[in-house]
Amino acid sequence: MLCHLEMESFIAYPPNCDFPLENLPYGVFSTVNNPQHRIGVAVGDLVLDLSAISQLFNGPLLKNKQHVFNEPTLNAFMSLGRPFWLEARATLQRILAADCPILRDDANLRAISLIPQSEVKMHLPAEIGDYTDFYSSIYHATNVGIMFRGKENALMPNWKHLPVGYHGRASSVVVSGTDIRRPNGQTRPSDDAPPVFGPCRLMDFELEMAFFVGGPGNPLGKPVPVGEAHEHIFGMVLMNDWSARDIQKWEYVPLGPFLAKNLGTSISPWVVTMEALEPFKVANFPQDPEPLPYLMHHDNYNFDINLEVDIKPEGTPVASTVCRSNFKYLYWTPKQQLAHHTITGCNMRPGDLLASGTISGETSDSYGSMLELCWKGTKNVPLVGGMSRKFLQDGDEVIVKGFCQHENYRVGFGICSGKVLPAIPL
Repeated sequence: MLCHLEMESFIAYPPNCDFPLENLPYGVFSTVNNPQHRIGVAVGDLVLDLSAISQLFNGPLLKNKQHVFNEPTLNAFMSLGRPFWLEARATLQRILAADCPILRDDANLRAISLIPQSEVKMHLPAEIGDYTDFYSSIYHATNVGIMFRGKENALMPNWKHLPVGYHGRASSVVVSGTDIRRPNGQTRPSDDAPPVFGPCRLMDFELEMAFFVGGPGNPLGKPVPVGEAHEHIFGMVLMNDWSARDIQKWEYVPLGPFLAKNLGTSISPWVVTMEALEPFKVANFPQDPEPLPYLMHHDNYNFDINLEVDIKPEGTPVASTVCRSNFKYLYWTPKQQLAHHTITGCNMRPGDLLASGTISGETSDSYGSMLELCWKGTKNVPLVGGMSRKFLQDGDEVIVKGFCQHENYRVGFGICSGKVLPAIPL
């Protein structure tokens, strides 16, 4: 595999490009001329169509598995496991390198395999069998706890002992750019009055990240040990887990979120591999008390990923950044999330999606939801042009961005966006 100092491609891109040769995220796309869903890799402002170059994956592992690059999703490729992923990455970095003539000097192959990103339509990268949402930011959990229970009981007794999570709805996970309909539901605006039915009034975003499970999966009844969890993690995406706060407040006792969260969950189309994120590892968040042995790992599996959330009201030319956060603020690591999820013997499958929960930092400008930014409706969140918000209005577009910054390059995730549509009149 090429070292960072040698990472020069024959494809030109600026230093602040999200998709340099060090990144090479996977996605699924189509074009007007070819509506077939197919696997691509982002490099510069282009998409490399892997179905057009599948014959170039001729290493010892992939030479008999080239068919996975002709699939309409990443599931088959993800199921192969890390040795295959590493070989694929090495092949891509080799054929895209400045000194490699295989693709650089073949005009016909370049013409059919390299497509401007502006000409493609992106789709969900995988068929998502199951989706789990964790609650792994101690700052977010503390903020919400203070709002609803007070400082003395901000964190529930279990929170520092296990990664709290719930099973979400996989069918409503959508790719970036998909509009999200404001939901109708039951709410109880006044504690001394019966519930009412109507459109959600407290529409919110939740800044999250998520990882796709890879490898063949674990058999039912056999947990994934925390020391082996890395082998089951393919890569990561940005996420906005839309939330109807007033519906959630009324419904969540005693079983947790339900209709407040199944209205839609947006993810970015490009899956950034763990190999691309490796240079950006940072120390794990200090955990006190020490977790139980099945959750303990001493190697770093936290990442310095800069995160931003913009709100762009309908009809306005400029978006306002309302949040700047970072993945490193998470208390529980992806390894711990996966180990905990499977400790019962729950079987994971390639394409399963596990999310972080809202990612908030210590300072008020790093809070990852409107609930926190407006502090339960007591503050206005300023936007450019003299506007402000407490919660999202119809027509608001929420844009999530994420990137890792190296001295010489950036590993980016692109964007995860969605616009709020009015509720259906019922």
